[in-house]
Amino acid sequence: MIRRSTELDLPYPDLQEYIADMNVMMALIINGPVKSFCYRRLQYLSSKFQMHVLLNEMKELAAQKKVPHRDFYNIRKVDTHIHASSCMNQKHLLRFIKSSMKKYPDEIVRMQGGRGQTMMEVFENMNLTAYDLSVDTLDMHADRNTFHRFDKFNSKYNPIGESILREIFIKTDNHIHGKYFGHIVKEVMSDLEESKYQNAELRLSIYGRSMDEWDKLALWAVSHSVYSDNVRWLVQIPRLFDVYRTKQQLSNFQQMLENIFLPLFEVTINPSSHPQLHLLLQHVVGFDSVDDESKPEHHVFNLDSPSPARWCDDDNPPYSYYLYYMYVNMTVLNHLRRRRGFNTFVLRPHCGEAGPIHHLVSGFMLSENISHGLLLRKAPVLQYLYYLAQVGIAMSPLSNNSLFLSYHRNPLPEYLSRGLMVSLSTDDPLQFHFTKEPLMEEYSIAAQVWKLSSCDMCELARNSVLMSGFSHKSKSHWLGPDYTKEGPISNDIRRTNVPDIRVGYRYETLCEELHLITSSKPAAGSF
Repeated sequence: MIRRSTELDLPYPDLQEYIADMNVMMALIINGPVKSFCYRRLQYLSSKFQMHVLLNEMKELAAQKKVPHRDFYNIRKVDTHIHASSCMNQKHLLRFIKSSMKKYPDEIVRMQGGRGQTMMEVFENMNLTAYDLSVDTLDMHADRNTFHRFDKFNSKYNPIGESILREIFIKTDNHIHGKYFGHIVKEVMSDLEESKYQNAELRLSIYGRSMDEWDKLALWAVSHSVYSDNVRWLVQIPRLFDVYRTKQQLSNFQQMLENIFLPLFEVTINPSSHPQLHLLLQHVVGFDSVDDESKPEHHVFNLDSPSPARWCDDDNPPYSYYLYYMYVNMTVLNHLRRRRGFNTFVLRPHCGEAGPIHHLVSGFMLSENISHGLLLRKAPVLQYLYYLAQVGIAMSPLSNNSLFLSYHRNPLPEYLSRGLMVSLSTDDPLQFHFTKEPLMEEYSIAAQVWKLSSCDMCELARNSVLMSGFSHKSKSHWLGPDYTKEGPISNDIRRTNVPDIRVGYRYETLCEELHLITSSKPAAGSF
């Protein structure tokens, strides 16, 4: 059922239907026979892949060797989950801070007590010189103390434990209009362009505290020319309504939604109303929902939940509430942008890293892709559904290893063997990586620990391009002109280095599973 908006006559998902569907899915997840069926199908998929590898591994390797020029290093890879504020590594940030101290010692970088404070004064107040600084004094790497401590992890974003330095160097909205952050992001982009085959989808934050956030972000992006052919942007919305409500910055949840979406409707209807924002949105591919998922939720989303205009509680709305109202607004916005001939957006939230299982239910119903998805390992019904629908999962094993799940217990190799649409991503190179190429570091460690073959690595890279928000033209160039088709015809081994045998196996297996659940009479011997 679709309810229609009276003013714009644009369709959007009905709340009642959304909640009813969510309840059906929650009932399915705990249904014994359904759990047994899905668990057995997943086990079958794992065993079938092992058999495929035993029979075809040498054929796949031979097919890769026949391809001239192409190998794992020169196929396109996209970092499908990386935050802009930590897209550099520690050494890079340290070098940048030191050079800024030498280049701009007398630049006023912040206001303190009504007077300007120069870069030199900021560091003098901390009793630090450029010589004193080291990676150890920056102390921004996640360590054993951050495990299951999201609060400690968040504090690692502060260089030397000082929020002042975070504000100066890795914020877009500060006294110097994000000048240093713009410079360092451009350096990261330059490194990506130099490596040529690596791409990233950087996330920038819009908080929903005030209506001018979009214009400030767009001004930062345009004035510092943070554009690269190797980069696309996602906008992340932190789920921090409770914090802003407690500080009296917002009176209800509706106000937060209006601060986030009204400027987007205005610029879609009349691009000249926010010219810089119109320019920025051409390079934005989607929205992300971020925060610590393990925080307890004090409410359950149902038909009795107050509407956004009546949500004046100091408690945060539940995850599914956030996602539904983001999705509804995005749906109407996308219909409008499509009519106007503009690019549209998809929802790609952090989902299933921790917290209750219903996060993954909301993610399945509303998202194009999700980030993390660790909890699918505990929910066979949902995992099987994510497989059948081929919902993308951007996984970051090094990040999870520091926060929620040790590396050897990460389900990525299991998901990959079963045929789920998974990719490797870095999340926060500043906190988790050591080298200049964090994405290659992620692939390297995964290959060593899980003994991934060259074909596995290339399949992960191909998945990352398919899941990404890069243009159809770029994907056609990187994967082949028929990449949108199904089966081996969609693959061009000369560009992806993935053998047709592997793509054919994935397609045939998925078709068999879809046929099994849609046919009235299950095949003989099926579970």
